[in-house]
Amino acid sequence: MGNNLKEIRTQITSVKNTQKITKAMKLVSTSKLKKADEMAKRSRLYAKRIMEVFQEIHERIEKSGTGSLDGPFFTTRETQAKKVDIIFITADKGLCGGFNSTTIKEVLKVMASYKAKGVKVRLRAIGKKGIAYFDFNGVELLDRVVDLSSTPNYESSSAFVNKAVKDFLDGVVDEIVLIYNGFKNMISQELRVQQLLPVAHPKPQQEENHLVAPPMEIEPEDGEVEILNQLAKKYIEFSMYYALVDSLAAEHSARMQAMDSATNNAGELVKTRTIAYNKARQEAITTELVEINTGVESMK
Repeated sequence: MGNNLKEIRTQITSVKNTQKITKAMKLVSTSKLKKADEMAKRSRLYAKRIMEVFQEIHERIEKSGTGSLDGPFFTTRETQAKKVDIIFITADKGLCGGFNSTTIKEVLKVMASYKAKGVKVRLRAIGKKGIAYFDFNGVELLDRVVDLSSTPNYESSSAFVNKAVKDFLDGVVDEIVLIYNGFKNMISQELRVQQLLPVAHPKPQQEENHLVAPPMEIEPEDGEVEILNQLAKKYIEFSMYYALVDSLAAEHSARMQAMDSATNNAGELVKTRTIAYNKARQEAITTELVEINTGVESMK
């Protein structure tokens, strides 16, 4: 009985130590989430402004009738796509619930969809967890990079995506698709599948709070179609960077939730084991009292 009590005490101590670690990790993730969310908000405003300029130039071209969106970034192949590049983002670290597995499952789903149509798929991976999964399952990765999803950098992300863009412009691939788990709010994430290339023709932006961005006051010196193509390249690069920032915020959100659940589960386990300890201790005391009484009776 004594050994049993000692074992339960050891379990309780161990779970309490684990609980302290998960609680600390939750606080760290909460702090990092706030910073990542602020970064994502600033990036979202920049991306919104790029799309507004896109739309304005597009409308000018349509009204003037001087050109069309036939640049290399907007060109859709006349035949069905034969080769597609999928860029996906996962975390460099674990302990974030189903954050990574959700992205990997979507990549597999999209791959299967393309292959069913006879389309060849090539994978470009960002993040250690996704790379480890596909390496373990023997799936070839055309390109890979680590430590970028945990520390987003515009120059590095642009260099990564531009390799895929070059293949598209050279006619090696027909489409480029981006898949990642994005930040929705503090308690949930949202899976996002975005076609990077060819760039979809910009659609009118809905007004938010009745505020509309002012039109460009300076007439561009270059042709509007040329400006649009330059913006398209910048838009693709920034979309890649924004996806990394958005994914990082979602990762911290998922990890914060996972560590919160782990902390609560540890607390419940401590309660359960404490009850078991008290019960075992009472049984041990009762047994000792019975043995004492039996010894006293035998001496009479």
